[in-house]
This record gives sequence, structure tokens and C-alpha cells, in this order.
Amino acid sequence: MRKASVAFLLCLVGVAWTPAGAQTAAPPVQSSAAVAPATAATRPLPRVRLVATGGTISNRRGGRLTAEDLVASVPGLGDVAALQAEQFANVGSSQLTLSQWLGIAQRLNTLFREDPDLAGIVVTSGTDTLEELAYFLHLTVRDRRPVVVTGSMRNPSQVGYEGPANLLASVRVAADARAAGRGVLVVLNDEINGARDVTKTDALRLLTFAARSFGALGVVDADRVVFRRTAEGRHTASSEFDVSQIAALPRVDVFLVYQGAPGDLLKAAVDLGARGIVLATAGAGAISGTQGEGLAYAREKGVPVVSTTRAGSGRIAPSRSGAPATSSVGPGPAERPLPPRIAAGDLSAVKARVLLMLALTKTSDATDLQRMFDEY
Repeated sequence: MRKASVAFLLCLVGVAWTPAGAQTAAPPVQSSAAVAPATAATRPLPRVRLVATGGTISNRRGGRLTAEDLVASVPGLGDVAALQAEQFANVGSSQLTLSQWLGIAQRLNTLFREDPDLAGIVVTSGTDTLEELAYFLHLTVRDRRPVVVTGSMRNPSQVGYEGPANLLASVRVAADARAAGRGVLVVLNDEINGARDVTKTDALRLLTFAARSFGALGVVDADRVVFRRTAEGRHTASSEFDVSQIAALPRVDVFLVYQGAPGDLLKAAVDLGARGIVLATAGAGAISGTQGEGLAYAREKGVPVVSTTRAGSGRIAPSRSGAPATSSVGPGPAERPLPPRIAAGDLSAVKARVLLMLALTKTSDATDLQRMFDEY
């Protein structure tokens, strides 16, 4: 009776009682690692790949920095991501060839295809033609994961070299899951811009890359990456352009409208093998001099002509007049209808060239080309 009373009292205070001599089994021990959620300190770092192509960010006096040198130059980079670096090229951006553009896109597609756990890729580039390379990758890297293109305006031998800061910000964006699906991004000076809209606005100043009318997609702050909008239009994973099927890009030339501009330059480009023409028109589509004759000659020869504006911003809309252009070039009494000029929308001339080169690998039909410029 006394033992029963003791057992009853022990149960009330939550202590198990075992009669003398009885064998007890030790309670199972649970590992805190097995039940506790992973913390920021224990969670594996996202893996990011750096693909270096050269540019001012690498152009140190006495010899260019390698991809490994760039990584070593950035304090705290190892706290942000597990970074692997590779050297694709080490030249100025204007020295990259179109064949190398294809090679870079093919390499990035291969990295994503072979490594499903890769968080993102950072590409370093010279800033002079960075916006063109970024837009080309925007159209040809067929994966939702982020590709971030970066560089620097000052080289490693100059005071105020901003390369390490730009590289750190770019790796942070590439490692951020919220960057996925926004297309190729351009990150410099802690600003995130979309590859389609961004342009270099000043030849020398650090704050040169901007999207003008449309604004940045987000910023890289000290505590986190902040996105405020996304990229519209088709790109990356939804793109129809497959670089694995493209052996070479067709020649496309860019011309500027200026007072009294001759049309014979357009004719010469066609005769020398241009497959497409991009014309940076005055205002919202005006031409000058004898350029009309050159344009008619190009279209007579089946060379598509794309119109954009030299103004720096603004949209060129497709013609809705319903009256097709006619040709007076070549023999025959009857004038023949010509395909209309293709409107580039708000793409700059250099980016219209990028899209037209890719589009011409699929078709030269004016209607289908206009569809691509509308969608991308």
C-alpha cells in the first residue's frame, strides 16, 4: 500500500518510478541536427559559377587578372557563395567575336544542363559592348536560373577600382533564388538592370549603366537583394533561339540617319553580303538624303530592314498605313510591292542588330520577323 502511494505521488510530479531490481530501457536520444531546421550558419552555401571573358575589370597594368585572381581580390566572397571560376577569354569586350558569343552562350547552357544544383552564373565583360553581350545571352541562355553580367569602369591599377564591389554584388544576385526567371541581369554600382533595357549612358562615369525610361529592376543593399519589378517579353527559358543549332551568325549592319546621308552605303552593305540592315532613324522613323533609295535596294534584294531610333529612347511602332512600299529598282515597267520596314519597338540599334542576327537564323519573312521584334 505504501509503495502504491509513493508511485502515485511520483506520477503526479512527472517522475517515473521503477520498482527495485527492475530493468529500464534508456529513452531514445534524438539528434538536434535531425529535428532542428537548418540555420543560416549550417545551410550549404549556394553554388555560383564565374565565367570570365576579360574587360577593364581584369586589365591590370603589367598583365591581366585571371578568373582566379578576380575571386581572390574580393573580401568576403566565400561567405556569400561557393564559387567556382573559369576563364573563357581575357580580352576587351570589343575584341570578342560573334563566334565567341555563340561559344559563351553554349558554355552557359552546358553548365546549367549538367549541374541542376547550380544557383546561377556570373559573367565578367568589358563595359564597352557589355549591353550587347548581355542581351545576346538574354535571348540564348535557355534556363530560368540567373545569369548576371558585370564589369568595371576603372581598371585594377586605378584609384577607386570598383571591380571587387561589382563582382561581390553580382555573386549575391546570382546566388539569390528570387533572381530566377527575370532574364539576364546586369549588375554594377549595386543596381540591377534588365539586359533588354540597360545601356551604357556615359563613356567615363562610374554610374553609367541605366535603363533610361524603364528604370532598374532592383538594388543590392547591405542586408539583402531587393527586386521591385521583373523583365517583360520573351527571354531565356522561353526563347525560341537554340544556339546549339547555330554554326555562325549572319552579317547585319547598322546605319545612322543624319542630314544628307547617302544611300549608296546601304547598297554597298547589301552587295558585300549583309543579310539584314538596322537603321537608327531620326526621331520616330525619318530618313534623309538618298537613304530611301538604299533601303529600297536592300528590300528589293530580299534584305530585311529594321527601324529603330537614334534618340536614345522611344518606341518605333510597326507601320499601319496599309500602303506597301514599291520598288523602282531593276528592270521592268511595273513597280513591285516591297516588304515593309520592320519596327524595332524600343530596342536600341545595337540590340536590334543582336535580335535580327538571331532571327535571321530562323527566317527572313518580314511578318515573322516583326512578330519576333514584338515578342522579344
